[in-house]
Amino acid sequence: MTTPTELLRDAQLRVTRPRVTVLEVLRDHPHASADAVAQQVRAAIGTVSTQAVYDVLHALESASLIRRFEPAGSSARYELQAHDNHHHLVCRRCGTITDVECGTGIRPCMDAPDDHGFAIDETEVTYWGLCPECKSLDP
Repeated sequence: MTTPTELLRDAQLRVTRPRVTVLEVLRDHPHASADAVAQQVRAAIGTVSTQAVYDVLHALESASLIRRFEPAGSSARYELQAHDNHHHLVCRRCGTITDVECGTGIRPCMDAPDDHGFAIDETEVTYWGLCPECKSLDP
């Protein structure tokens, strides 16, 4: 597995402690919000401003090292960029997010009925429902 330092160097980004730590946090806590990332970064390295964490997230997203997605009604979430065009399952009750493979196994997973001349290279799909734990709470 590629280390955060190697990822940053390969992307021609400066290797800094906050950048390395954000990548480590997202490795260990996929689908984290910016606030959750900031809390974990502070726990790991001490004082760091929320703006600094947002700046790191933006730089990592711009370098295609992480992916940002926004489930409806939720804050933006971040995960390591897998470049696999996977989708997400979201629990309507507790907000748990789980990765799910592409529906057809090939990108972009869905053919638009009319592509309007676009060269489609990615499809974002979010499946909504209840996770097993929340489903067990229903009679």
